[in-house]
Amino acid sequence: MTEGKRSVTILGCTGSVGCNTIDLVGREPDRFAVEALVANRNVEKLAQQALQLRPRLAAVADERVYPALKEALFGSQIAVAAGAAAVIEAASRPADWVMAAIVGAAGLQPTLAAIRRGATIGLANKETLVCAGDLVMAEVKKAGATLIPVDSEHSAIFQVFDFQQKEAIEKIILTASGGPFRTVARQDMAKMTPEQAVAHPNWDMGAKISVDSATMMNKGLELIEAHHLFGLPEDRIEILVHPQSVVHSMVAYRDGSVLAQLGTPDMRTPIAYALAWPQRMRTPGQRLDLAAIGSLTFGAPDPERFPALRLAREALRAGAGVPTVFNAANEIAVQAFLERRLGFLDIATVVETAMAEFSDATIGTLDDVLRLDGEARRFAEKAIASHLRSDG
Repeated sequence: MTEGKRSVTILGCTGSVGCNTIDLVGREPDRFAVEALVANRNVEKLAQQALQLRPRLAAVADERVYPALKEALFGSQIAVAAGAAAVIEAASRPADWVMAAIVGAAGLQPTLAAIRRGATIGLANKETLVCAGDLVMAEVKKAGATLIPVDSEHSAIFQVFDFQQKEAIEKIILTASGGPFRTVARQDMAKMTPEQAVAHPNWDMGAKISVDSATMMNKGLELIEAHHLFGLPEDRIEILVHPQSVVHSMVAYRDGSVLAQLGTPDMRTPIAYALAWPQRMRTPGQRLDLAAIGSLTFGAPDPERFPALRLAREALRAGAGVPTVFNAANEIAVQAFLERRLGFLDIATVVETAMAEFSDATIGTLDDVLRLDGEARRFAEKAIASHLRSDG
């Protein structure tokens, strides 16, 4: 790549995090050069991004749209590719920095490919650590890779976590907006639609992550991710509801100090932190004005209305393959909800049923993770089909 520039690859470039990363990279062409862009199947958006940033490679996971991508980039001198192997090959290319923003367990293998060559990874795919946290962190250590978390909460903790004095840390505190149903009664939540669930009050996110926020499953996934990133047990990870989404998370120390990172709810801030690390870069986001906000409020999450948090803690305590099942069943249940095949409250029920079915599941290798992930997904689909038959 061009001398003096940081070369970057963006996995999941057409999603919310990917587009925000593209925005930041495009603002500083003298600082960054793009090695590869990877999307699922959004050819139009990918081609637009590729023609703007001129990567060496543009790839799609869905082989069916390869002809359209090839046509869109004909004559551009940008190489094109398609399929699962192409996505992994893109992640394996020699970029200094890789944004891992493929949503769900699909991001596991390409993220591992980047890790194994010792790259610096901007980790926006929390499911990678939920599915295979012990395996992934062992690969990070073996390859000398660097993980910089991109979730706003984990980025906040990373920025105020004293890794040199880990023994001085009492706990970490993940904040949660509470999502669009924070004050909705449980009986009313049963009637919520996909359109209502994805209408997040503070953040602009994709459909799957927005639904996870509405169920607070997202915070459960983040709890498991935080355990692996920061090496703290489940009972030293607290969750607080903070509707303003200004305090992104906190670290409490044994001397009574609590350090927090604050900012407006704009994903470009944590993305920029990871993208420029260990330096910082300018972002175009609105600056925080505490006087205008006036007050910040916090409260404990309601375990009755949001059982996902209990399930996440149970999955983390159980360990072995249970977090893999927790994530897989949730992905299937969320998709069924978005397709109107499952009620909102039934998402957690499907996850709990799957966790019970695979309570003794073990994993030792990546193949074990992929096998268990597939089995849990098939079980969740059957559970949803059975639920539909009983309702019908």
